Amino acid sequence: MRIWRFRSPAAVFIALFLLVTPSWAQSEGGPVIVVDEGFVDPLPLAVTEFFGELDEEIQTGRDIAGVISANLERSGLFRPIDPAAFIQSVPSLHNSPRFGDWRLINAEALISGAIQVQGDGRLRVEFRLWDVFGESQMTGLAYFTTPGNWRRVAHIISDAIYKRLTGDDGYFDTRIVYIAESGNQTRRRKQLAIMDQDGANHRFLTNGDEIVLTPRFSPTTQEITYMVFKKINGRDVPRVYLYNLNTGQQQVLGQFPGMTFAPRFAPSGNEVVLSLAQDGNTEIYLLDLPTRTERRLTNHPAIDTSPSFAPDGARLVFNSDRSGRPQLYVMARDGRNVKRISRGLGSYYTPVWSPRGDWIAFTRQYKGEFYIGVMRSDGTGERMIVRDYNVEAPTWAPNGRVISFFRSTPADASGKFQRKLYTIDVTGYNERELVTPLDGADPAWSPLIP
Repeated sequence: MRIWRFRSPAAVFIALFLLVTPSWAQSEGGPVIVVDEGFVDPLPLAVTEFFGELDEEIQTGRDIAGVISANLERSGLFRPIDPAAFIQSVPSLHNSPRFGDWRLINAEALISGAIQVQGDGRLRVEFRLWDVFGESQMTGLAYFTTPGNWRRVAHIISDAIYKRLTGDDGYFDTRIVYIAESGNQTRRRKQLAIMDQDGANHRFLTNGDEIVLTPRFSPTTQEITYMVFKKINGRDVPRVYLYNLNTGQQQVLGQFPGMTFAPRFAPSGNEVVLSLAQDGNTEIYLLDLPTRTERRLTNHPAIDTSPSFAPDGARLVFNSDRSGRPQLYVMARDGRNVKRISRGLGSYYTPVWSPRGDWIAFTRQYKGEFYIGVMRSDGTGERMIVRDYNVEAPTWAPNGRVISFFRSTPADASGKFQRKLYTIDVTGYNERELVTPLDGADPAWSPLIP
């Protein structure tokens, strides 16, 4: 028996047990989605309510199934079948599937489960993923958790299903931090906010008294870095902060003499790379968090900014106007071997390296329009996946398959406009709005929650 432990934002532990009895062994067969650069016809599957006997179990089973179904549908790779079409009942399915009933409604995969309240008040949640046409089980897991943590269990189950059917890691047990905005163009109120990747469990981290910008997640801990404009002697002074999401503690990352912006963690989580403007010149620096020592990486009279590490930590991508217009460049982590990789018309901004290492996402501006695009680290394979009046700030899901960004509308005569968050598959399909209580900008996607 193997045991994993997960720490929730509220420091609640979940014990995950992989059942290794023959009836729970993973099948080698079953439907598999192969995703390439083109459109994928969603796989039809059935997500049933999880079986329970007590009222609490029944309701929680219904809620978990709903979250799993919504997660899989939102990925664009799966098409959950309307439960009204189901022939077999949940109680009889708890014994064993009647595969013929599920083939009649064209389900290629079937997800079933059960909920049971334990003597200590915890929930035991189990699920099974079935290959309908092969009439076999593909995988099955059981979880023990507190009742209030059921939603996170639903995300973890969604990730397991996604991985079994696609071969890619899931991204549902994650969060997104962003800038919540309100007000018109001249008096914009900006707050730091966070939510689950599906918009649930939304909360504000700052009260809006100060301007906050560019939140970024640590790849190794539940910590974010972001910018704050602090009122000091009547002036707005930029400061870079660290925020621990588990404890709520904030601390100043450094007292820099000039303008600091675009902070982002290195893959190790022990360093932050950022831009620092001094004496009219903007360069990129690497800050060691344990010692707070800084090292300058670029040395050029142009504006060098928006650095982002490759997942192996060996290289960085950044944008610079050293060629006359902002373009993308790659360099070694010590600042050497700087090479331009973007060659298209217009200006390139906000590059961010995919967690897989295969693509770099960016914002491009050309002839009055904005694009979200991707290219390989050598500049080849460039393609645009979003085009609009104003789209900016791509951020990757931890599996490198999905990108989030924000879109702005033009301001009306009174100065009012909207900013909304969206997600889209790296192929350019399946664009979805991520609904937030206020306007949203500058999203940053977390790694899988540890």
